[in-house]
Amino acid sequence: MFDFFKKDKPAESAAPSLSWAERLKQGLAKTRNQLGNQLSGLFGGGKIDAEVYEDLETILLTSDVGISATEFLLDDIKNRVKRQSLDDTTQLKAALKEAMADLLLPLEKPLVTDRHKPFIIMLAGVNGAGKTTTIGKLAKHFQAQGKSVLIAAGDTFRAAAREQLQVWGERNNVHVVAQSSGDPAAVMFDAINSARAKNIDIVLADTAGRLPTQMHLMDEIAKIKRVMDKALPGAPHEVLLVLDANTGQNAVNQVRIFDDALGVTGLVLSKLDGTAKGGVIAAIAQARPIPIRYIGIGEAIDDLREFKTAEFIEAMIE
Repeated sequence: MFDFFKKDKPAESAAPSLSWAERLKQGLAKTRNQLGNQLSGLFGGGKIDAEVYEDLETILLTSDVGISATEFLLDDIKNRVKRQSLDDTTQLKAALKEAMADLLLPLEKPLVTDRHKPFIIMLAGVNGAGKTTTIGKLAKHFQAQGKSVLIAAGDTFRAAAREQLQVWGERNNVHVVAQSSGDPAAVMFDAINSARAKNIDIVLADTAGRLPTQMHLMDEIAKIKRVMDKALPGAPHEVLLVLDANTGQNAVNQVRIFDDALGVTGLVLSKLDGTAKGGVIAAIAQARPIPIRYIGIGEAIDDLREFKTAEFIEAMIE
């Protein structure tokens, strides 16, 4: 875990032999295999009738698409069937992809960071979602764009989080503002003032993992956000919620609660590593259509890319 933070490994992983699209397909193998096996039988030819729609509904639900998004997709597909006078199940796969694209396209909004300097990105999420790893990947991503980066190690409750960020910072010439103990809000205040003084482009602000059911902890992270605004009016400019793709429908609940507490402006879907069910993206799109800024498919430093609807659908539904 966290391979790219280890001192005995190079800062950059070797170029993979597979393309990003191929690696994404591997990451969505569970969803694609499940959908493919079931859809191949369903879309193999025959009359489009009520039984076909019932089978399709079951397939979508078991792929973590969720009840609301499944209903939306079925209604959309039925309208396409009627509008385009489709009469054979072999035509339904294209209709499904088109309906899925209409649902997901509003989430395809790349993050623009040149509106402010420093541009403050606050990262939140539950324990184990992959925040610390994502921060390392994002720092490398922004450095590749020629931007200077500063990291605020605001997870003062987990020493490993600070150490991982500090090791990465040392190896890649990224300053990390951290405290061995104390108030995480104070870390954020110091980091923002340091970024202003050093003319830094991007600040990546880590926060301690929060269980959305523990409201006093959610109140605490909301306080951290207010402190950022005091240090720099308007900050944070982006609130990124990191979600573990393996948590299924629970990810939808996390989006709702963190959004209510913080006003989430972007999502990172991590750990699409072959065990996750990618259909949860559709559930999120229906419940809270917050832009998915990035998706991650592994632990390597370059395993984070901007979300592209077409790529994702092709990887999920062959």
